[in-house]
Amino acid sequence: MRLAAAEKRRTLLLLIPFLTGVVLLVVLPFAATAVLAFTEYDLVRPPRFVGMDNLRALLDDDVFRIALRNSLLFAAASVPLRLIGATGLALLLRRPGPGVRSGRIAVVLPVAIPDVALALVWLWILNPLYGPLNLALDAVGLPTPSWRSEAVPAQWSVIGLSVLQLGEGFLLALAARASVPRVLEEIAAVEGAGPWTTFRRVVFPVMLPALLLLAIRDTVWSFQATFVPALLVTDGGPPPYATTTLPLLAYRNAFEYLRYGYASAITLVLFALTASVVWLEIRLIARWRRTLRWN
Repeated sequence: MRLAAAEKRRTLLLLIPFLTGVVLLVVLPFAATAVLAFTEYDLVRPPRFVGMDNLRALLDDDVFRIALRNSLLFAAASVPLRLIGATGLALLLRRPGPGVRSGRIAVVLPVAIPDVALALVWLWILNPLYGPLNLALDAVGLPTPSWRSEAVPAQWSVIGLSVLQLGEGFLLALAARASVPRVLEEIAAVEGAGPWTTFRRVVFPVMLPALLLLAIRDTVWSFQATFVPALLVTDGGPPPYATTTLPLLAYRNAFEYLRYGYASAITLVLFALTASVVWLEIRLIARWRRTLRWN
């Protein structure tokens, strides 16, 4: 009993730095944001309580509705693409061979590059005149869109930059693939299963818990990660606000228009939206797993 109590105390001591960071960097800022969301505040005058006025104003704000739609669009497009890309690359680069190490480094490298630097590189890649992407498209006879001045190409440029940063998901998928016991694959081969059947019946079910966790994590990440590319690559446009997302809208209201209360209300809506989508994903995953169990 004494040993167990001492072990618990040591565990709590080890958790103190983490819990302190969570309180200082997550809990307190969120509480301050939640309070400011119900005030009118411009950093000059003291905050003035306005109740639900900010939230009601959001309902009448056309730009907010566009930003909300864009945030949902980017999440719906980037999460599946990142998940498929990370899983496919993990399967492709799982075994040592010529070029595999270089391939792994190339996949992980964008994660190690600061977001601003990566956005500047992405701007060069998307340059309509001499960018390598349009040069490659032109070489094979495909259309060369103007990635920053047309609405749909601008949206896909932001999505493309988020998909490019799939290194963390790739590492998780690679570890999940390595966790598949070799004996299960050998048994499937003895039973006459082909590569696709082995993947569908053996490999994928073992990898599935990690991939579901990755999908939930990427959902949370996708609602936040559009800020840098939307600001630096497209500047929230082209008009009318084709790539303006909720984080960018909150930033502009806070730091350009000094509407901190209104920006806090946008942030609060973003938090509620993220939590709702994650909750829905968890419910759908739970229902899907029950269906698999019954079958």
